[in-house]
Amino acid sequence: MSMTELAPKKIKRKMESCYPTFGPSALNSIVSTLPVPEMEDEGTSEVVAPPRRVLLVSAGASHSVALLSGNVVCSWGQGEDGQLGHGDTDDRLLPTKLSALDDQDIISVTCGADHTMARSESGRTVYSWGWGDFGRLGHGDHNDMLIPHPIRALEGLMIQQVACGDSHCLSVTMDKLVLSWGHNKNGELGLGTTEDSLLPQKIQKFEGIPVKMVAAGAEHSVAVTEDGNLYGWGWGRYGNLGLGDRNDRLLPQKVTIDDYKITLVACGWRHTICVSSSGGLYSYGWGKYGQLGHGDFEDHLVPRKVETLIDKFISQVSGGWRHSMALTSSGQLFGWGWNKFGQIGVGNNLDCWSPMQVNFPYDQKVHQVSCGWRHTIAVTESGNVYSWGRGANGQLGNGEIKDRNVPTIIEAFSVDGSSGQYIETSKPCPSSGKSSSSISDRYAIVPHETASGSGRGDDGYETSVPESDVMI
Repeated sequence: MSMTELAPKKIKRKMESCYPTFGPSALNSIVSTLPVPEMEDEGTSEVVAPPRRVLLVSAGASHSVALLSGNVVCSWGQGEDGQLGHGDTDDRLLPTKLSALDDQDIISVTCGADHTMARSESGRTVYSWGWGDFGRLGHGDHNDMLIPHPIRALEGLMIQQVACGDSHCLSVTMDKLVLSWGHNKNGELGLGTTEDSLLPQKIQKFEGIPVKMVAAGAEHSVAVTEDGNLYGWGWGRYGNLGLGDRNDRLLPQKVTIDDYKITLVACGWRHTICVSSSGGLYSYGWGKYGQLGHGDFEDHLVPRKVETLIDKFISQVSGGWRHSMALTSSGQLFGWGWNKFGQIGVGNNLDCWSPMQVNFPYDQKVHQVSCGWRHTIAVTESGNVYSWGRGANGQLGNGEIKDRNVPTIIEAFSVDGSSGQYIETSKPCPSSGKSSSSISDRYAIVPHETASGSGRGDDGYETSVPESDVMI
């Protein structure tokens, strides 16, 4: 069928996602290395509680979530699909405490495109909320959830890690099994079919193969095994599976990367980033905006080492829609790729095809980073939290809706000058927090765009890519 023969398409009004990635044991590392603040005597008899410390951050399409000390979860940004978990669909310009998760011993938070997940300390309970189409919430239906709900199908399985893509999710159990659910049009669930799954299902391909961690892109998935092997499956048109071609895979297939073992992996929208045991950074897949960091704007069908960071030991990676970030063991942060909204954080809005260092006030070292769709969030070793990039929906958490192209501190989490630290609390949640709006109500009918010229629209969006890549 030619482009002119295509009827108007139903396209989600905002198919945005993020894929923050760090190792499953990252929380223990973060907690053990964060400095402990000293309480100051303010000359009163009142006991002054130490400020909350941000332990983890995760960035979604246009929303953000943080886990703080004291078992506090906060969210902010776009709330249109209930992804903030406050029982409504309002945006929040400032971090707001998620009351529904009080006293739930949450130790991990993960953002998908327009949905969010949290995991309890025991690993026995995983909560999900937000946009529910394709069954991405794992509750057995397509309903939205405006407040966190436990995924009953995962109860008792001892979940170690959860990864969220655009419309599908993956999890790893403490027994090293892998489960998947949600959208499966291109085989991203790894089940050997293209049928969506409304409930978590075990990926049989990994039977007897202990998996260490997983990551999810828009419509592709990756996994790292305990012995350091890398697997890819799902949508592969840009080479984002690393298998040397542009074919989809319905089942996980092993990726070859020199002779190194792989320890970390992250997915962007259509690209993949991984780290070897020697700290070397590799990337492959979609490269049109320089998001692979190889000094060009080309796709790469197999993993290729990022040469400009060859003298660095990479300890953490994260991928956005069209940009990437890498953190070194010495606390340096590097970014590259699409930079229209300043999401790389280097003080300009120019795309960059090679990694550039992001500078922070007082040369603070970075402890954690997470890429959203068009924004980025980082936690420094001193405990401060910074954000930059797109801010139109309040996803930067600074009370404004303007973009920033350099790291800007989120005052609500500020440790420097923490006497003014204040975090709002959401109102009591409704009993169900469920929205039953149908999928058809959530789409907008738009004319199908025809490719021309450079392939970019006026807003920098693709016009020559599959329909699922066209953003409005």
